[in-house]
Amino acid sequence: MTWEEVDSYLARRSDAVLPVGSTEQHGPIGLIGTDTLCATAVAEQAADRAGAVVLAPLAYTPAPFNMGFAGTISVSEATFSALLSEITAALAAHGFRKLYVLNGHGANLAPLRALAADAPLTLRIRSWWDYPQTNALRQALYGDWEGMHATPSEISITQALHRRVDRAPLPAPEALDAAFRARHAGDRHGPPGEHRARFPCGRVGAWSELARPEHGAQLLALATAEAAADIDAFARAPDA
Repeated sequence: MTWEEVDSYLARRSDAVLPVGSTEQHGPIGLIGTDTLCATAVAEQAADRAGAVVLAPLAYTPAPFNMGFAGTISVSEATFSALLSEITAALAAHGFRKLYVLNGHGANLAPLRALAADAPLTLRIRSWWDYPQTNALRQALYGDWEGMHATPSEISITQALHRRVDRAPLPAPEALDAAFRARHAGDRHGPPGEHRARFPCGRVGAWSELARPEHGAQLLALATAEAAADIDAFARAPDA
């Protein structure tokens, strides 16, 4: 868009959509940047349906636990929070009043929620897997093997959109119990060396090899429809 097109948009509505992901390893068959690729695809397709504008994706975010794997680029939570703060300040200065954050990375959630309390505009934060029908399909397809990182659902989406990585299949990963999932929710994993020693292939309870491009197309279609409805509802809601 040109600045004049943005100016014209702001005369009609005041919301925008920001996809937020990460740049980190996603196991032997998952693409680096999977979180950003998924969040951006859902954000762009859903915003197109809802008539909203989409910001450039924010791809450099906290992923310190994956720094033991080549290709991961992690920034500190303080840097991420500062950047988010300046982005929202810039948007507010131009007259935006609402920001719909479409997230694809668990470690982003805590700093995003902290920002929402003091941001100069209203934030709605949704991860693409939050939507009820999308989440139900994930569970139906993979159950507990969806795991916590390098999940078959996100890899299915990148297979549908980009490419499938062919390699000798790995056996099922270590299954995670409820206590582990609770302790490590929001990507609260240990130091890089410790994390790689525990999960040497990069998968965390996720049987990535269950991913299929046709699953990705189904998941993307559902997430897009549910996100579009939520973006539209957010845009129409009274300002906080």
